[in-house]
Amino acid sequence: MQNQKHLFNLDETVTYLNGAYMSPQLKSVERIGLECMQKKSNPYLISENDFFAEKRLLKERFAKLIDAPDSESIAIIPSVSYGIATAANNIHFEKGDEIIVLEEQFPSNYYTWKALEEEKGVVINTIKAPEPQLGRGSVWNDNILEAINIKTKCIAIPHCHWADGTLFNLEAIRKRSDEVGAFLIIDGTQSVGALPFSVENIQPDVLICGGYKWLLGPYSLGVAYFGERFHLGKPIENNWMNHVGSENFSNLVNYNELLKPKATRYDVGESSNFILTPMLSEAIRQLIEWQPAAIQQFCKEISAQSVQTLREAGFFIEQDDFRSHHLFGIYLPKEKSMATLKAKLSEEKIYVSYRGKAIRVSPNVYNSESDMEKLAANLISI
Repeated sequence: MQNQKHLFNLDETVTYLNGAYMSPQLKSVERIGLECMQKKSNPYLISENDFFAEKRLLKERFAKLIDAPDSESIAIIPSVSYGIATAANNIHFEKGDEIIVLEEQFPSNYYTWKALEEEKGVVINTIKAPEPQLGRGSVWNDNILEAINIKTKCIAIPHCHWADGTLFNLEAIRKRSDEVGAFLIIDGTQSVGALPFSVENIQPDVLICGGYKWLLGPYSLGVAYFGERFHLGKPIENNWMNHVGSENFSNLVNYNELLKPKATRYDVGESSNFILTPMLSEAIRQLIEWQPAAIQQFCKEISAQSVQTLREAGFFIEQDDFRSHHLFGIYLPKEKSMATLKAKLSEEKIYVSYRGKAIRVSPNVYNSESDMEKLAANLISI
C-alpha cells in the first residue's frame, strides 16, 4: 500500500499522528457532505426512498467491512454510549453477576456498567493493567481469561486499548466466555477500519463503533453489530422508522407495533440523516477498497524503525505481537519530563495524544516514515 495523503486536506506544515483522537476528513467524504447539505436547500429533491436507501447502503458496507453475516444485524447509532446502553438494556442481570472491564478503558464503555452496581447489584471486575515492562500485553490477556468464571455475565472490553493500543485476543476470550455463557461486548471504535475484524471468526454478541476515528467518518454517527442473542430485544427508543411498514408513508398512522427484524430495531431516530449517513458510507467504501489488513501493514512499515530507535533509547513500547500498529503507547524513561515533551511537540507542530501514563501515537495512511522519524528524534532530544 502507498501513502494516501493526497486524498486528504491536511496542512503540510503539520505532522498529524493523532488519528485515534479524530480522523481528518477524506476529500471525497467532505465533497459528499457539502453536496448533501446543499441538497437540503431544495427539500423537494429528497424523496421518500432517500430515507432508506443511504442507510441501507451504509449497513451493507459496514457488514462487509467487519465480515458480518447480513446487513440486518447492523444498527445505526449516534454514539458508542448509545450502543452500550442498548446492549446493557437487553441483558438480564441478577444480583451478584459479574461484569468484566479493563483498567482505564474508555468511559463510554464503563459508566453504563458501573451504574448497574447500584441498580442491579452486579459486581464490576476491573482487570488492572500490568506495569510497562516486557510481556505486559501477554500478562494482561492471561489475567482476563483467568478472571472469567461462572459468575461472569458480561465481558465489555475493547479490541485494542484506547490509551496504548494493547491488543486483546478476542477469539480466546470468546471461547472462554462461551464456556460460562457470558456475553462479549466489544468497543471497536479504536480498531475497526485500521485493524482487521471478522464477526465470523470472533463471534461477538455486540460490536460498537464510533464513526469519526478509524472509520474516517463524521462526528455524531456510528454503527453497531448485534448478534443473535439480541435479535428480539427492546430498543432504547420507539421511533417510527424501527417499526415494520415505515417505508409506506401514506400508511404510517395505521400503527404497527411490530419491530423490524434483528438489529434494525435498534436504529436511532433520524438514522437516515441526509448529510452524515452518506458521508460515513463513503468513508467505509474507501476503507473496503484499501482493506484494514493493508492499512495495518502500512502503519507497521512506516513506524518499525522509529519504534526500534525509541526502544533502544530507553522508551517502553509494547511487544509487537500484543499491540496494534495504527495506535500504540510510548512510555517515557524516568529522566524524561512529560511537560517538556508536550511543549516541544507543540512547538514542532507534531500532534499526538496523552492518555494515562502514555504518549499515544496513532498514524494512518496519510503518514510517512519521515513523520515517525521526526517524532522519535524530538522525543529522544528532550
